[in-house]
Amino acid sequence: MIRKAFKMKVYPDNIEEYTKRHNPIWPELQKVLKDHGVHNYSIFLDEETSFLFGYAEVESEEKWNALGDTEVCKKWWKYMAGLMETNADYSPVSTDLKHIFHLP
Repeated sequence: MIRKAFKMKVYPDNIEEYTKRHNPIWPELQKVLKDHGVHNYSIFLDEETSFLFGYAEVESEEKWNALGDTEVCKKWWKYMAGLMETNADYSPVSTDLKHIFHLP
């Protein structure tokens, strides 16, 4: 299992709506995530900066990267686009974080 961590940025005025839209996420998106080998996926908020910290355990980089090619993921990105920083294809602007410590 590969542990991935990344950061994104939600607009401060949209934190409540961002949270609401994730609770619960669409069942079809949950299925696609599971089908693509994503486990223990969590998103945390730094309330001072509005940065989001994402953590997921994935079966492979290939499956993780293929998520963005699914119709439901593209639909979700478009749905969330007004709430956070996004790229031209509506995917979230995301920066991978370097893993430097783990206590098993």
